[in-house]
Amino acid sequence: MADAPFGLLAEVTHRCPLRCGYCSNPLELTRRAAELTTDQWRDVFDQARALGVLQVHLSGGEPLARKDITELAEHAAGLGCYVNLVTSGLGLTEARLAGVDHVQLSVQDATEAGSDAIGGVKAFRHKRKAAEVVRAAGLPLTVNAVLHRRNLDNVAALVELAEEWGAQRLELANTQYYGWALRNRSALLPTRAQLAQADAVVKAAKARSPMEIVHVVADYHDANPKPCMHGWGARQLTVAPDGAVLPCPAATVIEGLGLENVLDRPLAEIWHESRSFTAYRGTDWMREPCRSCPRKELDFGGCRCQAFQLTGDAANTDPVCSLSPHRPLVDEILGSRGEPDALRMRKVTL
Repeated sequence: MADAPFGLLAEVTHRCPLRCGYCSNPLELTRRAAELTTDQWRDVFDQARALGVLQVHLSGGEPLARKDITELAEHAAGLGCYVNLVTSGLGLTEARLAGVDHVQLSVQDATEAGSDAIGGVKAFRHKRKAAEVVRAAGLPLTVNAVLHRRNLDNVAALVELAEEWGAQRLELANTQYYGWALRNRSALLPTRAQLAQADAVVKAAKARSPMEIVHVVADYHDANPKPCMHGWGARQLTVAPDGAVLPCPAATVIEGLGLENVLDRPLAEIWHESRSFTAYRGTDWMREPCRSCPRKELDFGGCRCQAFQLTGDAANTDPVCSLSPHRPLVDEILGSRGEPDALRMRKVTL
């Protein structure tokens, strides 16, 4: 039997005021009418805590789009969970931080003009104000920036911005290509020179800054895949706005996975027994070259969603891996990158 999950990503809504072209949420977003009710989300948190979950990450979309977000945060906190609010900052007030232990605030670039252009709306000033609200409430703040071709040259300025906003932690995460990010991949893929320069900047910043800096590298350019979710169905689970339970946030891309819904089956049964969670748990499912690879307990074969998107079979080795027979697919994508396409913006869902 699998160990208890440590964290629950609660995607309470797909509604969002931003139009980011790197958004990894599904192209077909859950509509407001299909979202779980307040009582249904409370029940999800009850079940998650009974299962062993210790952290609840309130996310979306924009979780502040829900009028009941404070009720949900306070309920999760009352169960003894550590509550993290993952937000764009739009609509954040001190009153809406009740029950929240930590805030993760997104920013799209280091300047107002750049951030607003990438996000598709004038939001930068609201984000800066949100950082002030978090500081005034005495809560720890993480600033998160998704990196890509259009902002990767501004990493040094992003570090300075996070320091200016009083962040204890900065997450610099290179784009993962799902949803709109996959649709915009040719416009978002960085050059190898950009990545090398950014890596040098991050290393220097880590050496001088008291702020914790997490750097998620661009795996298309790497020889080894990342340990996606620390293994399929191992530590985390996601509940989508309509109650679908996912082993990882992008799992809807895998056709035929057989996702189940918390409205139809208890969360504990889905975690321990469902086909979707057991399909790629552990290492027995692996084929070569993963099966005999000494790294299989480190990277778990890489990303199942990426394997499906690029090869059509989620059981294949992540094509990012240099040992994968499908690695030429990634090299072809990198080699075909010329002048960047126009960035198509995700439609706003309110």
